[in-house]
This record gives sequence, structure tokens and C-alpha cells, in this order.
Amino acid sequence: MTNINGKAYAMNAVTPMKTWKTPILLAVFFLIGVFKSAQKGLVDLSFIHFARWVVVQNNQFPRLAPEQPEEQLKYDYLLFFSNFNGTWNEYIDAFSAVLSSGLNLIWRWSEKFPGSVPVTAFKRYISLVQFDTDYYYTAYPYATTSDVKAAIRVDDALQEFANRAAGLTPEEFQQSYLQLLVKVQADIGALGPAPMGT
Repeated sequence: MTNINGKAYAMNAVTPMKTWKTPILLAVFFLIGVFKSAQKGLVDLSFIHFARWVVVQNNQFPRLAPEQPEEQLKYDYLLFFSNFNGTWNEYIDAFSAVLSSGLNLIWRWSEKFPGSVPVTAFKRYISLVQFDTDYYYTAYPYATTSDVKAAIRVDDALQEFANRAAGLTPEEFQQSYLQLLVKVQADIGALGPAPMGT
């Protein structure tokens, strides 16, 4: 299915910008990079694997051969790439609810951006500028980012248990093993495809 690989959804959006707006957006990106606290809202959304905005200026498009004519484009373009768990609707809803001011700061320079609130107009805009992703790679397609973090916690706890288990009596081993199970029970889950939805 387009855009979906296991539990992961890939999203690519391309929006045109007037060329005079590009330096302003590049300055915004610079400030977001310098002040890491500005990235906190995005980082805290645990269902997002990856999110990145890139500006491609109208004179930066590649030429595959010297005889290929250079592009004569009126606009620069803002490219947005993201991989996440969950449905498209859930993702856009979370973006609108949690990151609306940050999204407005970045996308406001794009043509006809309606703002990230109200969410209905924002969803309509994203659906118009999104391009399908027919193929992409994910290392753990049937695991969410939370699943991977949980697996790391289970592995750490199991290693700790294994390191101290060799010298335990059978009774101590049983007690220690039960403590291990209690410690990791919230992190043991099933992997598999996500429920389908839009």
C-alpha cells in the first residue's frame, strides 16, 4: 500500500515559496537549530520516527547531463519528509494540536498555507501538497519507536539479570526472575502490522 510499510507511514509534502521568502525561512531554520528547546515539541511526539524540512531553491535542481536545459522556475520549494506510526489523520491532528505555532512559523512562507488551525483547512492543504511514497526502507517495519525503546529496556534488564544470575541459589534465581518479569512486563508487547486507517 502506498505510503505504508508495516507500522510506519511515510509522508512527503512539497510547497512552493516566493524566492524573497527563502532567506527568512532559512533564518528561522538556523534559529531552531541553535535553540534546541524550539525542537522539544517535535521530539516529544514519540510516534514520529523522523521529520525534516528542506529548502530547494529554484536554481538548485540537478541536471542529469550538460545538454539538459536548466530549469526556469518561478518559485523555491519547501520539502517536508516524515515517517511516523499511526494514521495520517492522527498525525495531522497531533501536529495541529501540539505544534501549531511551530508549523505556522515554518510553513507560513509557503504559498496558500491556511495555518495549522483549524485542522480541517490544514488537512486539506497537506492532502493537496503531499506526494505518494511507493517505496521506502524502515529497519523495523512491524515495530513502533516505542516498541524499539521498550525492547532496549528489556534487553538491558535481561543483561543485568544474566550478569548476576550465575551465583544465585535456585530460590534466589526464582525470586530474581520474578522481579525481572515485573520490571519488564509493561515493555513486552507484540509486533505486527498496524491497523489500517487514513
